[in-house]
Amino acid sequence: MSRRERIEKFIAPYRVVGEGRFRLKSIDPADIGPLTGKEQAKDLLEEGIEKLAEMQEKLYAQNKWAVLLIFQAMDAAGKDSTIKHVMSGVNTQGVEVHAFKRPTSAELDHDFMWRHLRVLPPRGRIGIFNRSYYEEVLVCRIHPEIVTKIQRLPAKTTRNLDKLFADRLKDIANFEAYCDRNGIRIVKFFLHVSKAEQKKRFLARIDTPSKNWKFEEGDVKERGHWDEYMAAYQDTIRHTATDDCPWYVVPADDKKNMRLIVSAAVLHEMQGMKLKYPELPAEQKARLAAAREFLAAEK
Repeated sequence: MSRRERIEKFIAPYRVVGEGRFRLKSIDPADIGPLTGKEQAKDLLEEGIEKLAEMQEKLYAQNKWAVLLIFQAMDAAGKDSTIKHVMSGVNTQGVEVHAFKRPTSAELDHDFMWRHLRVLPPRGRIGIFNRSYYEEVLVCRIHPEIVTKIQRLPAKTTRNLDKLFADRLKDIANFEAYCDRNGIRIVKFFLHVSKAEQKKRFLARIDTPSKNWKFEEGDVKERGHWDEYMAAYQDTIRHTATDDCPWYVVPADDKKNMRLIVSAAVLHEMQGMKLKYPELPAEQKARLAAAREFLAAEK
């Protein structure tokens, strides 16, 4: 079995491509897959990071595609650390990370996609969205007052919220298909942490002084909407997962396994893009040969 086939087999249980019947409960947040120990996970992650650096160089040299990685999760799932570890081996000049917080007043003067559109990665680069336009069908669905009172939408748009969110899901799916047709490969990750593990991590943030800064009281309040969020994520993934723009639902209770799955998935998707170094035309090859001859003749 080739390396690519092994990777494909490893990530297959977590890749969702729009079957419409996806059930979030089918992914166990505590699943550690076929791993037999921490050392194996560490070795595989390091190997994946090395291969990803190679793919990034080909992406930049070919200059036809961009890659956008989207990370969504409940609080304390490990988005920041996963991004840090998985992208640790790549050239930082070719990567841009954007963490989307509450929209500013200026951003609210535009449509919900505007602030994301303006920072899409250019060809040859990797872009990372830490949270994204998907918040518009997740947080806004749980807290509809954001739509009805803050986003300054016309009354006819907010009259039927079910239709509004259904339309947004269609808009997102259409937008992602548009991006793919124009050379932006979008890969989406939902880091699926369990409610019990989130509680454990929240307590660690409270009890460990060096982690106190990570804790926000609002995060605990959102736990009261856990089931609503899970239903929103499931519906969102069902309506926006395609083979060209897949979702990966990644078990997040074990951080090392989570990072390994993400690394393998990114590598798999980039390998599928058929990236390669550009083939130089004969004229340019001739100039290179002449330059080499000149340098070799130097004393």
